[in-house]
Amino acid sequence: MNLCPAVKNILLLDSEGNRVASKFFTDDWPTNKAKEAFEKAVFTKTQKTNARTEAEITMFEDNIIVYKFVQDLHFFVTGGEDENEMILATVLQGFFDAVAILLRDNVDKREALENLDLILLCIDEIVDGGIILETDASSIASKVSTNSIDSAAPLSEQTLSQALTTAREHLVRSLLQ
Repeated sequence: MNLCPAVKNILLLDSEGNRVASKFFTDDWPTNKAKEAFEKAVFTKTQKTNARTEAEITMFEDNIIVYKFVQDLHFFVTGGEDENEMILATVLQGFFDAVAILLRDNVDKREALENLDLILLCIDEIVDGGIILETDASSIASKVSTNSIDSAAPLSEQTLSQALTTAREHLVRSLLQ
């Protein structure tokens, strides 16, 4: 048993069980085919529930799955059978609320696909390697939506694209000198 709570995956599926965005943090599903099969199985198990007002929790294949549905999107957070459901529910709520902020409360499949980069960055801000980093939606959304590149900011506070841009600027400056 880990001392630190861990997430096995974060899934965002459409109303037909197709992947919109997903990130797997363990090797429990080694192939893409296994990941897709797991996504379909989770969707099938949960599709008849009414998780529209608040998150629901279920056990599936020795995993705890916390999920919530909004319009035509289904949000899922999966943890091991010994994980704390409340922590997983907090991760789910942080993910959902951050996506709602980033999509300006227009949470549907079309809007999610148009802003897929923001959703994937959002997942990266919440969990890294299965370890929960952040659950505060406004903090997540502000980190993801930061459009201004502050080259004076430490690299650890920059997104990947910002860090690459900063590195490129430093390289150009050093070549011109």
